[in-house]
Amino acid sequence: MKQETWSRIAAVRHQSPLVHSITNYVVMNNTANALLAAGASPIMAHAHSEMEDMVAIIGALVVNIGTLDEYWVKSMELAIAQATALGKPWVLDPVGAGATPYRNEVLNKLITDYKPSVIRGNASEIMALASMQGQTKGVDSTNAAEEAMEAARHLQQATGAVVCISGATDYIVGNDKLVALHNGHPLMSRVTGMGCTATALIGAFCAAHPTELFEATVAAMALMGVAGEIAAEQAMGPGTMQLHFLDALYILQPEDFIQRLQITQQQDAFSV
Repeated sequence: MKQETWSRIAAVRHQSPLVHSITNYVVMNNTANALLAAGASPIMAHAHSEMEDMVAIIGALVVNIGTLDEYWVKSMELAIAQATALGKPWVLDPVGAGATPYRNEVLNKLITDYKPSVIRGNASEIMALASMQGQTKGVDSTNAAEEAMEAARHLQQATGAVVCISGATDYIVGNDKLVALHNGHPLMSRVTGMGCTATALIGAFCAAHPTELFEATVAAMALMGVAGEIAAEQAMGPGTMQLHFLDALYILQPEDFIQRLQITQQQDAFSV
């Protein structure tokens, strides 16, 4: 499984898929640089008049609701509708789900009207999205990833999406599939936009592997975690953490990845 996961990382580097991110102001630079370092090509456009044309040329769409406004919500809807019509994967990052009624209203509409291909969030966001008990503290998780497993199961069954719960351990839930990834480092939580970066990388991997969305999500999160570990070993703090993280994405070699990757797989996603 480790070798197969690396092969998907290599495919992204080889294909350099184009990823359209409708994302928040805070993370645009971070996610664009991470996509480039991983081998993908980022584009970030929001104008209503070019949404259909832009989505026609991309491999995958990433929708991140971090800094919502009414204009961008319409951009999201136009882009998602076009991606759906063209059969292209789209990935949802429900930043701050549960924080405000407007945010919840937007998320409910996006999920109900246009089923996402993949949903990635922290435990509290996944729990809020599934209308289960949970707290949202800004855009940080106040629940452990394990607490969101029932919510992830409900969300996966309701939407058909692959659901990824980010945390100290990352869980990827599919249809009767579950993978747990045990890589990463606590310093990653001190750099803004790391979760958003993970979602952007998932978009790149879905673009490269549009018929294997579960495996694509696993590979993206595996790359994220291993690169984070490598970066933390060299970083002196959050500033250098971000610098070394981009370098790790770019220079990571298969031997180091396979040696470091900590991954467990279960067939029954509901046994955890």
